[in-house]
Amino acid sequence: MENMNDTSINEQVKLTTGSRASLLLKKAYKNSWLENIVCYGSLSILALIPFTELILRQFSLAIPDPNALISHFFLVAGLFAAMLTAKTGNHISVTAVQYIKSDNVKKILTLCCTVISVFLVTILAWNSVSYIIYGLMGRSVGPVTDKVFAIAMPLGFSVIAIRFVLGLHGWLQRTLGFSAVLFGCFAALPAIAKIIWGVNELDTPEPFYSLVNFQYDIAMLFNIPVILFLILAGLAGMPIFAVIGGIAMVMLQAVGQEPDRVAQEIYSALTERDIIAIPLFTLTGFFLSESKAGERLVRTFKIFFGWMPGGIIIATIIICAFFSSFTGASGVTILALGGILFTILKENKYPEKLSIGMLTSAGGIGLMFPPSLPIILVASSIMTILHFMNIPTDYNHIHFFIGALIPGLILIAAMIFTSFVLSRKVKIPKEKFKFSDAMRSLKDSFFEILLPIILVFGYFSGIFTLVQVSAVSVVYVVIVEVFIKRDIPITGIPDVFKKAVPIIGGILAILAMAKALSYAFIDSGVPDSFSFWMQNTIQSRIVFLLLLNVALLIIGFFMDIFSAILVFLPLIVPLGIVYGIDPLHLGIIFVINLEAGFLTPPVGINLFLASYRFNKPFMHVCGYVMPFLLARLVVVLIVTFIPELSTWLVKFFM
Repeated sequence: MENMNDTSINEQVKLTTGSRASLLLKKAYKNSWLENIVCYGSLSILALIPFTELILRQFSLAIPDPNALISHFFLVAGLFAAMLTAKTGNHISVTAVQYIKSDNVKKILTLCCTVISVFLVTILAWNSVSYIIYGLMGRSVGPVTDKVFAIAMPLGFSVIAIRFVLGLHGWLQRTLGFSAVLFGCFAALPAIAKIIWGVNELDTPEPFYSLVNFQYDIAMLFNIPVILFLILAGLAGMPIFAVIGGIAMVMLQAVGQEPDRVAQEIYSALTERDIIAIPLFTLTGFFLSESKAGERLVRTFKIFFGWMPGGIIIATIIICAFFSSFTGASGVTILALGGILFTILKENKYPEKLSIGMLTSAGGIGLMFPPSLPIILVASSIMTILHFMNIPTDYNHIHFFIGALIPGLILIAAMIFTSFVLSRKVKIPKEKFKFSDAMRSLKDSFFEILLPIILVFGYFSGIFTLVQVSAVSVVYVVIVEVFIKRDIPITGIPDVFKKAVPIIGGILAILAMAKALSYAFIDSGVPDSFSFWMQNTIQSRIVFLLLLNVALLIIGFFMDIFSAILVFLPLIVPLGIVYGIDPLHLGIIFVINLEAGFLTPPVGINLFLASYRFNKPFMHVCGYVMPFLLARLVVVLIVTFIPELSTWLVKFFM
C-alpha cells in the first residue's frame, strides 16, 4: 500500500512537472513580444540606416561601416521573421494537398511533413553552430562581432523546430515531433563532432568517427532516393524552405562537403545587401494597402479618366499595377483593392463578369514594373548563378527593371484591349470632367502619386542605390500615411508589421535555402548534366522555349512566384546559356510566365483569392478570367519569341 502511494505520488509529481513544462512551452509559444521587438526593430533599422546615410551625406558625414550593420541586421530580421512565420503556420508550401478530399489523409500528410521539417531544421540548427564557431572570423560589426549577429541562425532554426512541434495536436503527435528533434541531433553528428573535436576529423574518437563516415557514405549511396522523397514531401505540403534546405544538405554531404556548408550559404544570402530591398518594399506595400491610399488613388484616377470612353477600365488596371508593383504579390492587390474597385465598376454599369475577370487578371501586371520584388529576385538569382558558373556578366538590377518595361507595357495594353472588346456592347456612361474636383482629388492623392516618381527617378538616375530606394519608400509612406494623412495611428504601426512579416519571413527563408541549393546544384554538376541531356534530346531552340513556357505555367499552378524563381532558375539558366538565350530575356520570361500560371485553372491561386474576395463560385471566376488569360498567353509567346522586347531598351543603358 505504501509502495502504491509512493508510486502515485511520484506519478503526480511527474504529471505536475510535465504540465508545468507544457504550460511554460505554451506560454513561450504564445507570448512572442520579444521576438516582435527584435524583428520589427531590425526591419526598422534596415530602413533607417540607409535613410540616415542619405541625410548625413548632405553634411559630409557618414555612419561607420554602414554596409556591415545593414547586412547583419538583415540577417537578424530574416531569421526572426521566419520564426514568427512558423508561429502563425504561414511558411510557403505547395497548394496541391488542398485538393485531397479525405481529411484523414490530409492529417497524416500534414503530420509526416511536420515531422520531416522538424528533423531537417534541427540539423540546420547544429550546422549553424558549427559555422559560427569555425566559419566566421569574428569581424567587428559596430560594437560587437559578426558571431553575435549570427547567433540568430541556430536560435531561429531551433525556435522554428519547436514551433513546428508545438503546432501538432495531441501527446502522440508531439511525441513524434520531439522524437524528430532527437533524430535530427543524431543526423547532425558530423556538425556536432566538428563542434566538440575540431576541424581535424582524425581527432574525433571512436565510435563517433565511424558514425560520421557512415553518415557520409549513406548520403552518397542514397542521395537520389532521399531527394525524390523530399520532393514528394514538398508536393504533400511540406514548407518549401525545408524541402530546399534538405535537398541542399543531402547533395553537399553526398559529395563530402563540410556539414556547415549550407549554413555558410544561408549566412551569405541573408547578408547580401541588394536583397534587403525585398522586405522593405514589402513593408511599403502593406503600409499603402492598410491606409486609405487606394481609395484616394481610385477617386483621382476615376475623375481624370472617367470622361474618356473606357476610362474607368484604364484607371482600374493602372491602379492594380501600381499596388502590385510594391507588394510583389498580386493576391494582396485583389484582397486590398478588389472591393472598392468592383463597386466603382458596378456603379459605372460594367458587367459583373467583366469586372471580376479584369480585377483578378490585372492584379499581377505590376510585377513587371519597379520596384517589383520578383524582378529583384530574378536579377539577384541569375547574377549569383552566373557567378557560381564563372560566367562574367555586365547586367545589374537596373537592367532587369528596364528589360521588363516594354513587356509590362504590352501586357497593360493587352489587358485594356481585352476589357474594351468585352465591354464593346455595353453603353457605359461617361462622367463629365470637373476641373475643381480633379484638383481636389489630385491634392488628396498627391503624396501617393509622388512616391513612384521619386523612387523611379532616384534609382534610374543613380542618385539612390536599390537599398536606399527601398529605405526611402518605407520612411516616406510612414510619414505620409501615419503623420500627414493619419490613416494609420502610431499604435497601429506594429499591426502593419504583423501582417507583412509572414510574407517577409516566408520569402527570406526560401531565399536563404535557395542560395545553398544553387551552390549544391552547380557544385555537383547537375545543371551541366541536365544541359547535356537536353541538348542531345531537343536540338531546336524554339521547341525548348515552348516547353519552358508550358513547364512554367504548370509550376505556377502549385508554387508561389518566389519559390519557383529560386528553385528552378539554377536549372534553367545553364540551359538557357546552352540554347543561346540571353539571361536577362530568360528572367523576363520567368516572371511574365509564372504570373500567368496564377490565373490558370484548375489550381491558379489568384482564382481562389478572387472567389473568396468577390464571393463567387470558383468555376464562375475561372470563366470570367479566361479571355484575359488567353490575352496573357499571347503576350507571353510574343515576349518569349521576340527577345528584343526585353533587351533592346537595355542596350541604351549599358
